[in-house]
Amino acid sequence: MNSEATPGRERLIEQFKADGLTVMFGNPGTVEQGFLDAVDAAADFQYVLALQETVAAGIADGYARATGGAALLQLHSGVGLGNGIGMLYQSLRGHTPLVVVAGDAGVRYDAMDAQMACDLVAMARPVTKYATRVTDPRSVLRTIRRAVKIALTPPRGPVFVALPMDVLDEPNSEPVLPATVPLTDVAPSPASVGRAAELLAGAERPLVLVGDGVALSGAQAELAAVAELLGADVYEVDSSEVNIAASHPLRRGQTGHMFGPHSKELVGEADGVLIVGTYVFPEVFPELENPFRPGARVVHIDLNAYEIAKNHPVDLGLAADPRQALRALAGVLEHRLTPARRAAAAARLEARTRERADTAGQASPDDDTPMAVFLRTLAERTRGDLIVFDEALTTSPLVTRHLPPERPGDYHLTRGGSLGVGFPGAVGAKLARPDRLVVGFAGDGGSMYTYQALWTAVRHGIDAKFVVCNNRKYRLLDDNIAQYWRERDIAEHPFPGSFDLSRPEIDFAGLARALGADGTRVEKPDEAAAAVDRMLAHPGPFLVDVQI
Repeated sequence: MNSEATPGRERLIEQFKADGLTVMFGNPGTVEQGFLDAVDAAADFQYVLALQETVAAGIADGYARATGGAALLQLHSGVGLGNGIGMLYQSLRGHTPLVVVAGDAGVRYDAMDAQMACDLVAMARPVTKYATRVTDPRSVLRTIRRAVKIALTPPRGPVFVALPMDVLDEPNSEPVLPATVPLTDVAPSPASVGRAAELLAGAERPLVLVGDGVALSGAQAELAAVAELLGADVYEVDSSEVNIAASHPLRRGQTGHMFGPHSKELVGEADGVLIVGTYVFPEVFPELENPFRPGARVVHIDLNAYEIAKNHPVDLGLAADPRQALRALAGVLEHRLTPARRAAAAARLEARTRERADTAGQASPDDDTPMAVFLRTLAERTRGDLIVFDEALTTSPLVTRHLPPERPGDYHLTRGGSLGVGFPGAVGAKLARPDRLVVGFAGDGGSMYTYQALWTAVRHGIDAKFVVCNNRKYRLLDDNIAQYWRERDIAEHPFPGSFDLSRPEIDFAGLARALGADGTRVEKPDEAAAAVDRMLAHPGPFLVDVQI
């Protein structure tokens, strides 16, 4: 592009467009006013307004997850960055490539310690992969390109750039060029793959632990092939995307993110362990001792070398692309497995297949509840053709029973440990995939963190649907403190009052209407089908409050 000087604020927008960042999510502020004025005048560039920075960050996260690329987020100085930090932590833990920018009054005012003055880079650093501030008008675009590259290079994650107003006001003649993102589809050496096959081929109780590195690499088919060759159960660890189809007979579900002893129980008998695209283990209260049995052979494959053997030793660590590594591993196992091992693997696969068949269609105690009827009807009406953004938490097992995560891109699970991503995530996903039905599920507590997302959906014509899983409490906290009591031999007693959300009762459908959307409430099972039909027929954002 021509290098004739234009104001940095205008040239910055051209750089974003060159990197495919044509939608910016944010909430405005005074120190960004010149830049936002330029945004308003820019062609082929959209600003999606949220009423609070947490909501903007959550929508950006959902948009990036649904597109598979980066998303652009604008926050307002220190106060806006502070509001968004909890959601940025979600993106950091979930490896979402967000390019986050925030303004400040200007380099010229640094010595004054005036209103809103703060160290933005220091604030952002704990919740981003890279954080910096531009202080020279000749390095605005080069810094943005560097940030985009870092955000999109595995391990992906959010990056932050502080943009002082006076720097953006200066003439800028930097060339506008797309950022260069290095290719990381690297395969391990044949010798390394051979060693991995040697360690795993003899296992009598093989196990595979996977995470979202599999989905990022597009390695679902290769993962299934290796698991079938080994006859290995597959558990998802740091997992929020579809890494293996829910219907695959070897998929055993999630290890969980709360208590290490639970994960240890699941992995403790394995004598051959393959870890792919995840870290072990992500629990809030992890097992400090090695959870694997003595003598277990452990192979860890990931592009994120930091996570390999971070907490527990492994026999072989391969810093490689999961798809390339698994494809190579399957090829070697095909030749290395003895007939006896191949027969044993086939028998394990057949046993799991029979178990699935035996349990298919079995009745559940939840089958006649309002939520179960709602989900069953939604599955029937849509034939499962929808995108689910799942922050249902304690209701999530019921959601995935009726709407199982089968196809990559059709299911996104909350991650990172903080609440509030479900509704804005659904807004972002629908904006990214306007051709698909998108339904966001959230608990009553989690939804109230970011309920303003419905207003953004209405303002921008984003036809997402929303479901409140309403148990009138922070139910997950009830479950967790019950575990705490059991571990410490504390007698059961009433849950803390701070976990209760029933007083006063929240009118979620009324709140939806107040924000410009529409909604209804389901209290009885026989009201659920009509609510599904009304939600699907409504031309715009619609919310259903389902009582549990």
